Amino acid sequence: MWVMQYIDSLNDKQKEAVLYTDGPLLIVAGAGAGKTKTITHRIIHLIHQGVNPGSILAVTFTNKAAKEMRDRVMALLEERVHGISAPIHYSGVPFVSTFHSLGVHIIKENAHLIGLTKHFSIIDESDAISIIKDVMREHDIDPKQHEPRKIKSIISKAKGDFITLPNFRGEVKSSMQSIVALVWGGYEARLKNEKGLDFDDLLLESVMILRKFPEIKNKYQEKWKYVHIDEYQDTNEVQYEMTKLLVGKEENICVVGDTDQNIYSWRGANIKNMLHFEKDYPNAKIVMLEQNYRSTGNIILAANSVIEKNQYRVPKTLFTKNVDGEQIVVCEAYDEVAEAKFVADEIDELLKENKPENIAVLYRANFQSRVLEEAMLSRQIPYQVLGVKFFDRKEIKDIIAYIKASLNKESLTDIKRIINTPTRGVGKVTLTKLFAGLFAELPAGMQIKINKFYELLADIHLYIDTHKPSEIIKYIIEKSGLEAELSNGTNEDLEKLENMKELVTLAIKYDGEEDGIEKLLEDASLSSDQDSLINKAKTGGVRLMTVHASKGLEFKYVFVTGLEQDLFPHARVGQGTKDDKEEERRLFYVALTRAEKKLFLTYASLRTIFGMKQVNNPSEFIYDIPTHLTEFRQSHSRNNERVVYL
Repeated sequence: MWVMQYIDSLNDKQKEAVLYTDGPLLIVAGAGAGKTKTITHRIIHLIHQGVNPGSILAVTFTNKAAKEMRDRVMALLEERVHGISAPIHYSGVPFVSTFHSLGVHIIKENAHLIGLTKHFSIIDESDAISIIKDVMREHDIDPKQHEPRKIKSIISKAKGDFITLPNFRGEVKSSMQSIVALVWGGYEARLKNEKGLDFDDLLLESVMILRKFPEIKNKYQEKWKYVHIDEYQDTNEVQYEMTKLLVGKEENICVVGDTDQNIYSWRGANIKNMLHFEKDYPNAKIVMLEQNYRSTGNIILAANSVIEKNQYRVPKTLFTKNVDGEQIVVCEAYDEVAEAKFVADEIDELLKENKPENIAVLYRANFQSRVLEEAMLSRQIPYQVLGVKFFDRKEIKDIIAYIKASLNKESLTDIKRIINTPTRGVGKVTLTKLFAGLFAELPAGMQIKINKFYELLADIHLYIDTHKPSEIIKYIIEKSGLEAELSNGTNEDLEKLENMKELVTLAIKYDGEEDGIEKLLEDASLSSDQDSLINKAKTGGVRLMTVHASKGLEFKYVFVTGLEQDLFPHARVGQGTKDDKEEERRLFYVALTRAEKKLFLTYASLRTIFGMKQVNNPSEFIYDIPTHLTEFRQSHSRNNERVVYL
């Protein structure tokens, strides 16, 4: 019988989850344990048990994940029976969507209750930023002093935490929060006038409808008798509340997740939602999916050894029936250049028998990509950076623009870029008059500001004449005011400062050259073209990305780089809470479990930070891995050559 055939394709724990159809169910699914297969087979089983497909709801986080789940469900429903094509026809289909698509659906069906029509506008991120900029101009708030994206991020985080504008206004404790409250008010007024909702409102407003109108809530509870939530550990407060409101009195809710892969607390994801599932649903059944189908035995043992140190988790132990596989390579490099050369050399060997897209290089902080990109380019290894390439990052372009503007005060493009970076109160009207040669028409106070800016450029020019490129960039970071502005900012600001400091490190290699700063500018300008040529020469590419960006992906070969104390785990975590430290360990666990066949862990004994060589200790995470699982190597750089000692 076909039903038994598809049930037989599951392991015992997957079967247990699929066959448990009534009441609350928590599926703790380890990395690579087949959670999507389990959810889709559970949905199919419900249908074959006589449940109307239209009464099944499945929610996940991304359009890609929702499409994959939807396609799998439909493929299973139409699967051949005994070799004969026999599509199964039903009066409806399961509702499979993202949280935001679900919000749109609920709002469109009930738009009149909140003063909208079903044709309301959805304001995307770029339009939202544009509106915020308009509101800031109306209130004479300088967008250079208070970055619109940062204000939007604060508003978004508040909405995700179920904080409304009146609540936010009542808790204002700083000048920045006062500005956010003011802008938020104008922003909401604009959205209301345009009959529009932003992405956060799609969740917030749909929840408010369910809260305020019990008859609407009851309608959806009757409609969707069976609720499935994927990646439950990543839900924020609004998503958590939406889920609870949609679950009917039968409590037929199935959530799937892994507390060991909760790495998005900075985006509002609340691990407590999953940890408290049994409290929310006292009759809940828990099924542990611990068999990993992705990785070798050695990788799984290493991942278990790392994550078991965390206390704030649902305990589980991954296992696999895969072969033990090769040992994990742990490489101690002399410095970051030797580390990058080691990675590139190993990839060169792997590419003899593998496609480049089967290989990933992961790092904790974005600034690490620079030296890795350089190593890939030098060996003409095709690669793709998931994120922004080093020389394409705004903060790097800003520093380059300072150098170019100081050397050529007629470079209006560069001056326009940096005259308000950091803020100097120079608006568009002022800039137009300045470029039109109408400096004398500017107010006296503005003339002073402009003169100080040009004095700074003159100082930089003089400094360039007598100092090395690395010293010049240090000087610009400090004297421009960028360091002071970013050092006390958000995590995003600190990351920008890290990237600027990496530019100092890069510049050291030009310190001994004649006209080194000119050579640096030339190479920076040509880097993107060179990268494009290499990537056009071959299809695909080795993936370079942060560990955060790698979640949900898998590769045959994975390199985890920069495993040094205060880099991974990051130094900022040292001043954080125990929860922060445990999240950093979860991040390393995610990195390990991306690998299918072989894992390389690398660290640099010396790393140049802001032009200074810094002695590093290996990451504490390396010591969590049993030594019998590892193979130790060293990589030393001498006279631009590399020697590896086995």
